[in-house]
Amino acid sequence: MKQALVVIPTYNERDNIEAITKAALAADPRVDVLIVDDNSPDGTGQLADQLAAKEPRVQVLHREKKEGLGKAYLHAFRWGLEHGYQRLIEMDADFSHDPKYLPQFLDAADAGADVVVGSRWVEGGGTVNWGVGRQLLSQGGSLYARTVLGVPLRDLTAGFLCFNRRVLEAIDLDQVRSSGYSFQIELKYRALRKGFVVKEIPIVFEDRRVGQSKMSRKIFVEALTMVWKLKLSV
Repeated sequence: MKQALVVIPTYNERDNIEAITKAALAADPRVDVLIVDDNSPDGTGQLADQLAAKEPRVQVLHREKKEGLGKAYLHAFRWGLEHGYQRLIEMDADFSHDPKYLPQFLDAADAGADVVVGSRWVEGGGTVNWGVGRQLLSQGGSLYARTVLGVPLRDLTAGFLCFNRRVLEAIDLDQVRSSGYSFQIELKYRALRKGFVVKEIPIVFEDRRVGQSKMSRKIFVEALTMVWKLKLSV
């Protein structure tokens, strides 16, 4: 079994993809990187191919169009499972998720966690360059979601995660319905409902270094409306 696959979904991340890929590989020798590009018009996919041609620890999946974060991750998870990876890690391309935390994720998994969550809202975690409004939106959203779903996690919307392959096999990826940011809530909730050990470790989340955020208030609110659908259907 291969050790860990860091999945990095991209759409117009040409200015970030080379640096984040190299940083992830340098952070821990146990990881490979899979770039999942949704046919970025800025040439991200072509640059990813160039990186993969030079580095055997890098692979690229090309998707025909942008269909949402969830579908990109599901495609990548299936690929990673088929290729024998023991752990699969979600990570953004824009350095808001610092690759320096990768060893901590894998160490926590080695210690028995089935899912490791990089959490902004546990002791030691936090954010950089966030206004009060954004902090309240994120913390309030997580509080709302965990109250409705009845789960103890502090950061349900977190997108920096490590899954043991047995979790992704057990929750049946074909049953996952969310595509946007509610995808992050749904995977954690399904893992908890199956009885898996989900551990939060503190991270400091920093606003992207280059480019514009793809997150919006509308997307966040839409994610929270999905909570009731999960509550009633999972």
